[in-house]
Amino acid sequence: MDRSVVHDVHMTINLAHRLVYFVPEAGEEYSTLGVKGQGGYFASRSAPMGAVPDEVVIATFYNFSPLAVTSVMPGVWDAAAPESWQAARFRVVRRALERVGADLSSEQILEARSIVDPVVDVLDLAGKPLAAANAAVALPDDPLTALWQQVTVLREWRGDVHVALLVANEVGPCECLVMQVGTGRFPLWLAQATRRWSEAEWAVALINLAARGWVDSDGAMTPSGIEARERLESDTDRLCEAIWRPVGDQAAGRFGELIAPIHAAMDAAGTYALFS
Repeated sequence: MDRSVVHDVHMTINLAHRLVYFVPEAGEEYSTLGVKGQGGYFASRSAPMGAVPDEVVIATFYNFSPLAVTSVMPGVWDAAAPESWQAARFRVVRRALERVGADLSSEQILEARSIVDPVVDVLDLAGKPLAAANAAVALPDDPLTALWQQVTVLREWRGDVHVALLVANEVGPCECLVMQVGTGRFPLWLAQATRRWSEAEWAVALINLAARGWVDSDGAMTPSGIEARERLESDTDRLCEAIWRPVGDQAAGRFGELIAPIHAAMDAAGTYALFS
């Protein structure tokens, strides 16, 4: 596999998937289930795994602080069953895509599914809990939302693999977030607002990274730290090559082209204006 193709298609997959976390329809739908704020995020994303305890969410979501989870999760499974949360998530996606006019033709959707379905069908799900859970979710009737769910399986597969690499390289949850912020991959304000690591925990992460020579005395990423972060990303791409071997480089690249309009429509609608 051409690793640059693998990297590019997964960046496109991430962009096509992430709308569910930022569109206003999310807050609206989750509020109807009696949960407001970040509790809806955790419940809807973890719903494919069932009514799991907080500890499972902390383990699988990785770069969130335990406090971020435990402060909002109590009661979410009493408010609605996992199946209801999943259904609400699908409504969020369908409504948002309709609102912004992300109209892939039936031919485009059919072609995209002809590529992604065989890929998902033979995925190695061992050690990939979020991908496995999402692969077990029944696809909705709406064709575009169903395509989005297949995209979600691949997005979570890459995320599961990345977490495994972080653990293997002894990069802790807060430390990996510090590295994301330090290399410009994640806005500091969003990290603070959503991941909720305390100042003391952030300081400890900086100390640990400094001990490895990955940040300097001011907390800025060093060249070796940037290299380490890039190596983690490259290793993730390398492991993701296995996803696309059944269909090859050309099909992988074509899949990226077919789903790119999802992000383009969302971006044009101002969904990610806070990041610009």
